Amino acid sequence: MSARTIGRIVGALFLLAYVVYLAGGALADAGSASTVVLSHVASHQLQISAGALLMLANSAAVIGIGVLLFPILKRHHEISAYGYLSAQVVQGVMLAVGIAFLLLRIPLAQEYAGAHGASVLPALARLAQEGNHYSFWIGMLSVGVGGLLLCRVLLRERLVPAFMAVYGLAGYAIFLAGALLEILGHNVGVALSIPGGLFEIAFGALLIAKGFPAAQSRDYEGLARNVPPAMTAPSNAPAS
Repeated sequence: MSARTIGRIVGALFLLAYVVYLAGGALADAGSASTVVLSHVASHQLQISAGALLMLANSAAVIGIGVLLFPILKRHHEISAYGYLSAQVVQGVMLAVGIAFLLLRIPLAQEYAGAHGASVLPALARLAQEGNHYSFWIGMLSVGVGGLLLCRVLLRERLVPAFMAVYGLAGYAIFLAGALLEILGHNVGVALSIPGGLFEIAFGALLIAKGFPAAQSRDYEGLARNVPPAMTAPSNAPAS
């Protein structure tokens, strides 16, 4: 595939990842803040399971983004390419772990109904909810780190307009700070994730429209410029 085609697929995956995770989260968490969490879960098992499947599609999408961007980024900066791919894989895995915690509420709700309100089960459900929370924000730490690596290459190689890459660097730095604060117990992660989220939406839309430019990396061009004259045959050299 050409760089332009890869870019358009990546752009579509960025937007798809947002849609499926937000839709899945809305289904899986609907009503979970009520005082009788397990009672709600028991009566909405299908809805929660469908939401979890949509959220798992997000994990597949973010890992796919890392895999598709790897050859593009490696052409320009190998360490950043490996770092971004690793961050995307960690993000996808941690989000999947969080979804597993979310789904644990279903068997707990079934046991709760059969045991006529065993007191320990709501506590286990809250524990599963906390597991989902921390898994999500650990995954978001990876988003912040990977995003900084990505935007560094985008800015250095002029793969997107400079103002967008600079905004992305700022947005992901704020995103990373928000994830750290959320893990430390300060409920500011969602608000601080907005700038990075807006960058990803704009970046995805730009890639769908234009893809990546098909150009050589700066490192390769620099090597080509520094080739000694003796290594290149003059155009009027006689044939041997």
